[in-house]
Amino acid sequence: MPLAWTAAVAVVVCGVGAVLLLISDTRGDASPYQPARAGVETVAGPVGGVFAAPVRWFGHLADGIGGYFFAVSENRRLRRELAELEPWRDQAIALKNINARYEAMLGIRPEPPVPMRTARSVSDSRGPFSNARLLDIGAAAGIKVGNPVINEHGLVGRIVGTSPNVSRMLLLTDVASRTPVLVDRTDARAILTGDGSGNPRLEFVRGVDSVQAGDRILTSGDGGAFPRGLPIGVAARGVDGSWRVKLFSDRGAIDYVRILMFEDFGQLVDPEALNARPLAALETLSEATPEQAAAAEDAAARRAAAAQAALERAAAVPPPATAAEPPATGGTE
Repeated sequence: MPLAWTAAVAVVVCGVGAVLLLISDTRGDASPYQPARAGVETVAGPVGGVFAAPVRWFGHLADGIGGYFFAVSENRRLRRELAELEPWRDQAIALKNINARYEAMLGIRPEPPVPMRTARSVSDSRGPFSNARLLDIGAAAGIKVGNPVINEHGLVGRIVGTSPNVSRMLLLTDVASRTPVLVDRTDARAILTGDGSGNPRLEFVRGVDSVQAGDRILTSGDGGAFPRGLPIGVAARGVDGSWRVKLFSDRGAIDYVRILMFEDFGQLVDPEALNARPLAALETLSEATPEQAAAAEDAAARRAAAAQAALERAAAVPPPATAAEPPATGGTE
C-alpha cells in the first residue's frame, strides 16, 4: 500500500481508539479499558516528568534572567535616587549641627540674667598680630562697643567697633586684648593677655603658687567690662615656662556667637531696690500676714537680745590699767 494510505489508516485507528477511551473514561473499576489505561498512566508519569524537567529548568532560567535585568534596572533607579538624596542628607546633617549649637547657646544662662543677641561671623581678619571677626549684627540691634561675645563653650572676645548692621569683634588672642580674669580654685586675680598665638598668656598673677595646670580660668568682673564668672579656659604651662590658657572657645568653629548686652554692673541692679526708703521694710511688715509679722518680730527680738548681751559683756570687762602719772616736780623760785 502506498505510504500515504498507511499513514491515513494509522491516524484513523488512533482516532477511533481515542474516542473509545474518552467514551469509556469512568472512575469505576468496571471499565474494560481500566487495566490498559493504568498501564499507560504508569508509563506516562515518569516519561512526563522527564520531559517536564527541561521545561521547568527553562522556566527557572527565564525567571533568573528576568530577575537579573529587573535588579539591574532597580539598581540604576536606586542609584539615581541616592544621588538626588545625598545633597539633602548633607544639608540635614549641617542643619542638625547648627541646631545643636543653637540649643547649646540658648542653654547659657548668665547670673544675673543679661539680654543677649545671636549673630553670625561673616568675615575673618587674621594676621601675625591681629585676630578679629566681623559679625552680621550692629548698632541697629542695640550692639555697643565693649559688649562681651560668647559661644556655646565660653568667652570669645568683645565688640570694638559697630556700624548699623555690622560689628567688629576682637578675639581674646589679639595682641590688643586685655581681660581681667580669676583662677576658679584660688580666686587669684590675673590679666589674660593676647599675643597672636592660640593660647593667650596669664600675666600679673597675684599670690604664690596660685595657679596650677588644669585650673579653670573665669572672668573676674574687675573693671566692669565683663560679667563675673564667664568661662574662658584652663591653665597650662607654655614652652617658654609662662602660664597660658587653653581657650574653651577653640573647641568648635567660631561662626555662631551670642553678644551679651552688658555695659556695666549698674544695669544689673534694680534701681527701686537701691532707692528704697529706710522704713520700707516696716511698711511692708504692716501689710504682712499675722504669721509673717510674728516671725519678723521674733527675729527682731532675738537680734535686740543679742545686741544687749554683747553690750553687757563689753561693760563687764574692766578697762585697761593706765600708767601712773609721774609726780609733778616743783621748781624753786
